[in-house]
Amino acid sequence: MKSLLALALGSLAALSPAADWPNWRGPAQDGSSPEKGLPSSFSRDKGVKWAADLPSIAASVPVVAAGKVFITAPITDKQELVALCFDAATGRELWRKVVSKGGPQWDNKSNLASPSATCDGKRVVFLFADAVAACFDLEGTQLWRRDFKETHGAFATQWTYGSSPVLDGGKLYIQVLQRNETFTFQGFDKGTPGKDMSSYILALNPDNGQDLWKHIRPTHSQVESLESFSTPVFCDHQGKRLMLISGGDTLSIHDAQSGAEQGRLVTWNPLGEGYNKFFRLVPSPVVGDGLALVCAPKNFPVFAMDLSATGKDVKPLWESNPKEVTTDVSTPAFYEGSFYVLDSNRRTLSRVEPKTGRVLWTGETGSKSKFESSPTVADGKVYAINFWGDVYVMKAGGEKFEVLSVNAMGDGSKPNGDAASCRSSVAVANGCLFIRTQDKLFCIGQ
Repeated sequence: MKSLLALALGSLAALSPAADWPNWRGPAQDGSSPEKGLPSSFSRDKGVKWAADLPSIAASVPVVAAGKVFITAPITDKQELVALCFDAATGRELWRKVVSKGGPQWDNKSNLASPSATCDGKRVVFLFADAVAACFDLEGTQLWRRDFKETHGAFATQWTYGSSPVLDGGKLYIQVLQRNETFTFQGFDKGTPGKDMSSYILALNPDNGQDLWKHIRPTHSQVESLESFSTPVFCDHQGKRLMLISGGDTLSIHDAQSGAEQGRLVTWNPLGEGYNKFFRLVPSPVVGDGLALVCAPKNFPVFAMDLSATGKDVKPLWESNPKEVTTDVSTPAFYEGSFYVLDSNRRTLSRVEPKTGRVLWTGETGSKSKFESSPTVADGKVYAINFWGDVYVMKAGGEKFEVLSVNAMGDGSKPNGDAASCRSSVAVANGCLFIRTQDKLFCIGQ
């Protein structure tokens, strides 16, 4: 009898794969999860396993690992930037640590708690836009803290820095694609005089926070086109661990161990007539089916690049018609052989065939508010949250676009502008959805 029970439980586990959400784009860093049995209809009082109050809104995504949820937030009245840890099963706050006295937010679109945490199951790292990072064990003991302003200078981006750190392959990676000179924006000084203002990727030892290497990433870009708010993406290809970096008018592929550049996509912003100095980039790249997808700035194409490509001026495998497929802020997802591209402004979702770029379908969500979160795909569903906190659930795959439900999870506020807007993507783990709104962190399950 015991053996039959064990066999049945083993079969159930095989049918219901579980995965943590250890960084802002999930276990495969592509916006997808193998989780099953996820809900498609819910609300603030339906399907809620728990709801926890958060100090304030932020764009950072809930990171779920080792039975805990890690998230960042600003405490505005105290001008504190805090790291928070909740019990993933109950929502009870386990610990709260002040990482930095970050000061006021830099602009009205976001705040200094935009980067998401990253966890490898042993430690969790938090990074804030004021260039301060801290690492804790899972019980909340601080292992190290660094202020990168002291060694590498303040991050020089016009809008608030938003790249998330990534723990991968025993290293901690931090990407800083920034202006190459100090400047002032809306009364705030950006960059540090006397420091090297080159754009770079930094690899650190996660045990002590010390630098392992710093790879300078030059481009021909100028002014705001140098800036990127994307996050590095890692993948295995042909027996090698690769790192993908988008920004500075191009996508580059690197050896993850050394940072050495392998290949670079031909720029979407060539010098000369029509050159744009204000092409900041927000979306991260996404990998699927042996290639990388990268989005140029809003109203421009999406490009595909072979992961095996080498050289300084690699031609794309294909590029989209931006009147059909484009994005502004949202990073695409890859799931079961298709890319899913959420158009932040037009509020449409497109399913795209990787090898050819053929648009399998495009559908209008009907959202009355903009999307700046990124789509999350799992259990045959695409989840996306708009500015107001409405979570749209759409069918993944199939021959046509279909909205399964629209779920109001926000606090009821409907700002006309960008201020106090929901930008945090949905995380999936433990058979549940983790949804951050203006005021709360929700755990939604069947």
